[in-house]
Amino acid sequence: MAEYRTIRTAAGTSSAAQIDEGLRTHMNKVYGTMSVGMLITFAVAWAVGTSPELLSVFRDPATLRPNILGYIVMFAPLIMVFAFGAALNRLSAAGAQLFFFAFAAVMGLSLSWIFVAFTGFSIAQVFLVTSIAFAGLSLWGYTTKKDISGWGSFLIMGVIGILVAMIINLFLQSPAMHYAISCIGVLIFAGLTAYDTQRIKATYLEHAAHGDSEWLGKAAIIGALNLYMDFINMFMFLLQLLGNRE
Repeated sequence: MAEYRTIRTAAGTSSAAQIDEGLRTHMNKVYGTMSVGMLITFAVAWAVGTSPELLSVFRDPATLRPNILGYIVMFAPLIMVFAFGAALNRLSAAGAQLFFFAFAAVMGLSLSWIFVAFTGFSIAQVFLVTSIAFAGLSLWGYTTKKDISGWGSFLIMGVIGILVAMIINLFLQSPAMHYAISCIGVLIFAGLTAYDTQRIKATYLEHAAHGDSEWLGKAAIIGALNLYMDFINMFMFLLQLLGNRE
């Protein structure tokens, strides 16, 4: 908020009003892009997950264990995130948006198994719970005057720890470890939702005066990707905790 007040004082009332309007437009683009990505993900997941023929390409229909292609699809979103970061400077805003939508489709493939493993009602129920929690956390991150930028390094370390634990548990298959990972995962991505929202807002305010529309366009896609990942991961961890299995 200190940066925000500095901009308002330096720019004057007229410029501040333009920045406020620009921030609203920017955040609307972030949430709009994220929403389209979510729609693509769940459409692909539903289409594949409700088709035994399509699902069998990636997983054993009886055990739901992934085959080689299934493991590729499972880790493809993570690889695409790193590739996106490496290629971001060479991408236009339109190219970054197209990459994000392709990423959302691949994520849908990786999540398609949930429509076989869990009841449709519990998936919808957990989605609603996640949506309410996400909206509240993101609103708090946007409106709070508390600087939570210090959470970043701690939360990123938590994400790395969760990833390592999940890979280890692929081999151990420990129910207790699985439960602990899910509980910790919900807390980490709840924190990241608020943190990323505040960071998106702060980053826009820091660069608003530059008028770089191309940069702002790509910044909106990056923000949408971060919030999308927060939502998806929080949803999946909650589904593991609250979902009713078929």
